[in-house]
Amino acid sequence: MSSAPSSIYTTSIPVFKQMLGGLSDVLRKAEAHATEKKIDPNALLQARLFPDMFPLLRQVQVASDFAKSVSARLAGVEVPKLEDNEQTFADLQARITTVLGFIEGLDTAKFDEAATREIVTQAGTPKEKRFTGQSYLLNYGLPHFFFHTTTAYAILRHNGVEVGKKDYIGTY
Repeated sequence: MSSAPSSIYTTSIPVFKQMLGGLSDVLRKAEAHATEKKIDPNALLQARLFPDMFPLLRQVQVASDFAKSVSARLAGVEVPKLEDNEQTFADLQARITTVLGFIEGLDTAKFDEAATREIVTQAGTPKEKRFTGQSYLLNYGLPHFFFHTTTAYAILRHNGVEVGKKDYIGTY
């Protein structure tokens, strides 16, 4: 085991933890906002910025998927599967808790060779993409993760939930 975590570990796991914590807090504020304003929670969970974009619920699912799958691939372990069956704010909080538990449980030593590890993905077009671990994290994983966390935040802000940059960024 190395004496200090690899740079790939320090530029991935703490970032995912911080941002998922912020996302969890923003969702908590959204649920409180719906209760206080007597808004059906589904109005927020199904809200989207534009008709061809995912709704809030799916944005949170995809953001958490990136956090767990990027972390798993960088650590060289199997990506855990989640059912994508969340319907409520409580369900989304449970999903975030599950993903945080998974990434917090990853052994830092598993990331020692992550920068040069070959990562192959099968999603999107073209179907197969190959990366080094460093490129996968910096050019693919983090940008996608931030896109979906930012979009979730923007959906809620657009719908009147009183959140700001400090809420989005979370605790660091």
